[in-house]
Amino acid sequence: MHVFKKPGRWLAAAACTLLAAAALPVVPAGAASAAAAGAATPPVPGRYRQQQLDWRPCAEGPLECASMSVPRDWYHPDSGPDLTIAVSRHRAPDPAKRRGVLMMAAGGPGASGLPRPARLASYSPKLAAAYDIVGFDQRGVGASTKVVCSDQDEVDAMFGGGDLRDRSAAAVRRTLDRAREFVRDCERRSGALLPYITTDQAVHDMDLYRELLGAERISYYGPSYATFLGAYYATGFPRRVERVVLDSNIDFTGDWQSFLTGQPMSFQRRFEQDFLPWLAANDATYHQGRTAEEARASYERVRAALHDRPLDVEGTVITPNHLDAAATNALYNADQFADLAALLGFLAHPEQAPAQTRKAVADRLRHLMGAEFVADFFSVTCGDTPWNRDLRYWVKESAEATRTHPLAGARELTFASVCANWPRSKAPRVKVTGEGLPPVLMLNSKNDPATYYEAAVRAHRGLAGSRLVTVEGGDHGQFQNGNACVDAYVEGYLLDGALPAGDTACPAA
Repeated sequence: MHVFKKPGRWLAAAACTLLAAAALPVVPAGAASAAAAGAATPPVPGRYRQQQLDWRPCAEGPLECASMSVPRDWYHPDSGPDLTIAVSRHRAPDPAKRRGVLMMAAGGPGASGLPRPARLASYSPKLAAAYDIVGFDQRGVGASTKVVCSDQDEVDAMFGGGDLRDRSAAAVRRTLDRAREFVRDCERRSGALLPYITTDQAVHDMDLYRELLGAERISYYGPSYATFLGAYYATGFPRRVERVVLDSNIDFTGDWQSFLTGQPMSFQRRFEQDFLPWLAANDATYHQGRTAEEARASYERVRAALHDRPLDVEGTVITPNHLDAAATNALYNADQFADLAALLGFLAHPEQAPAQTRKAVADRLRHLMGAEFVADFFSVTCGDTPWNRDLRYWVKESAEATRTHPLAGARELTFASVCANWPRSKAPRVKVTGEGLPPVLMLNSKNDPATYYEAAVRAHRGLAGSRLVTVEGGDHGQFQNGNACVDAYVEGYLLDGALPAGDTACPAA
């Protein structure tokens, strides 16, 4: 029986994820910093601009780390306590050959960006020689000032308990009650901070970071949610960017609700068009069926068995929700398909598995979503842009998503009902147009499950002057994925300013 060769990859969601359409009043390009009340952002107080970054070796890894203080509210910098933003850098070894600063950010929202310059520098020695590569933990995340909501046990119950496909009145009521309680926990534990954990506030942190680095302009690379962050930063500070690469794109020209309610379709497409045919082609190894339909039936049999009898593995009680979460996470990259296939085999015959496999399964599935991750995820996605707050609408909408695209559609009610209960946000609405920007290089695969291609095309059309590189396949995250065609475009642009004359394409990695 196949055992997990790389079990740690399993639940490493690139996490830009989840689910549902309010029109956005807009702020013109270059004025993204307008406050909700309509006032311009005040000048940055000297106490922030005069900070010195005290660079020291990071606690782990080869980078240097520091921290900086930022206002809680950039529109009213004297109105509350400062926040701390943790920052990191990998310095170009020869200052004489250094061409500038390459800032990068993490996906999610909710993932840590602090360690990421090390991976990029290792992957691309050319970029590491040409740039100081810098990263940061966004406000609300990791080593920066964190937002706190429910504890891990409560988050486990919210995402892992029961079966989210269950549309009975009692099951729907449980989902809505858990969402309300999650929001109440956020308000109790982080209420004063919640209005300020937004993309709009974060881009001001980025610009202060740029200034403290002594850079007049920066180049930028961002994957997944970081495309949203990068597009907002470039819109708000168009004269501060030189070269911008956006990889696996959220539709940053629209709103979170519209984008996230599109994901059940794209996860289902990736599952049906890529994973199930792959599983059938490898039936000699995994024994889940010789056709895609037979493989789907195997998945549903395993899932139904978990619905009837959740499986206790080393203290982790595995429900249908655990299987669906493992499946959606495995779809991010094709080299994780084997892990999902092995899991299906294990769940069908757990009694045959050796102890080390049982432990690997229990460890990987114990927490479907990290409590720290979801606290920031909801703060940003619920607070950045408006959501429909009618729970009756979401009960009906999610029932249809569950019926048509069950793999991820079943979780839509959980996510949407959190945002429907979220405190009303005063974040300004930003219109991304590309006005005043250099050409932006965009990358996206056709079958990306999380940042689906249709949204990337909408973002591309709304971002004047951008070039879109369409990549075959469905992996999430194109640069640093072993794709020589993509890497050549990215490095050629960031190093020499070379861009394709128009939209172009690359084969899959």
